Amino acid sequence: MPYDVITVGSATVDVFAYTERADLLKLRRNHKEQEFIAYPLGSKILINALHFDIGGGGTNCAVAFARLGLGTAYLGKIGNDNNAKHIIEALKKEKVKFIGLQAEGPSPYSVILDSTARDRTILTYKGVSDKLHFSEIDKNRLKTRWFYLSSLLGDSYRTLERLAAYARKRGIRVAFNPSMYLARKGGGFLAKLLKNTDVIILNTEEAGILTGMQGFNAMLKALYNMGPDIAVITDGPKGAYCFDGAETHFIKTHNIRVLETTGAGDAFASSFIAGLIIGGDIKTALQMGLANAESLLTHYGAKNKLLTRQEMFRRIKARPGKITPL
Repeated sequence: MPYDVITVGSATVDVFAYTERADLLKLRRNHKEQEFIAYPLGSKILINALHFDIGGGGTNCAVAFARLGLGTAYLGKIGNDNNAKHIIEALKKEKVKFIGLQAEGPSPYSVILDSTARDRTILTYKGVSDKLHFSEIDKNRLKTRWFYLSSLLGDSYRTLERLAAYARKRGIRVAFNPSMYLARKGGGFLAKLLKNTDVIILNTEEAGILTGMQGFNAMLKALYNMGPDIAVITDGPKGAYCFDGAETHFIKTHNIRVLETTGAGDAFASSFIAGLIIGGDIKTALQMGLANAESLLTHYGAKNKLLTRQEMFRRIKARPGKITPL
């Protein structure tokens, strides 16, 4: 039986470290102000709390899809270590089928430093995740309605290109959520993948870097002209924009108490695609993206309080986001 969606991306073990010694510094570099988390040099700093979780764009989105009742599989490469066992067990618990590969070497690992000013800094070790080859994948396990492609580098990025082309030939729809790593490589580097992409979702900074444009209308149209049928740009605490070649819509966020932002982008992007699968229209997709992102932002961790389908529509009914045509 085919899946509703197969997510392709990283799977990491995340460790959240909380201290009382982190300071927020603002420095001006390259003609713009940037914020930095700073710790005293030469100090030994006590960690007040340590929390372990499973993260990575591939698994974060897989869990979001599965909790919304969609048949979901995860494709990626992890190691043969204890961390890999934790990743597979976590996916199984969430009813996500692991169709990836294991290889000798370490699984990806991330350290998330103090959440300061409601944001965080992540140190990521990619391990074997960048060594997924298209030739290794069992094509008989790729029966699905959608591929959701999150950011991968190295050999694995070339596999994303091959998967998107494979999908195009078989009528499988493709969503692509690139990271800043890939956005910085530019439209020429991403051209082969983008021409086989149905929906691209990224944040404001990534969209500006990728398109070289300023202003949401200009960025959305530039992304659309690269190949996707739908372009979505998230604008942090303000909301999100969507352009389908004919209309542009903006959904405004609610005033919520944000605890931590890890995984919020994944929650929005995966729930937007789930909205297209379940509801079939952009307004439903925007409402679902906003609802799950805001739920996640009020809890710690990249998967805590991702909504079930029942919770999702109850939340939207009680407090829908305001959608404005532009």
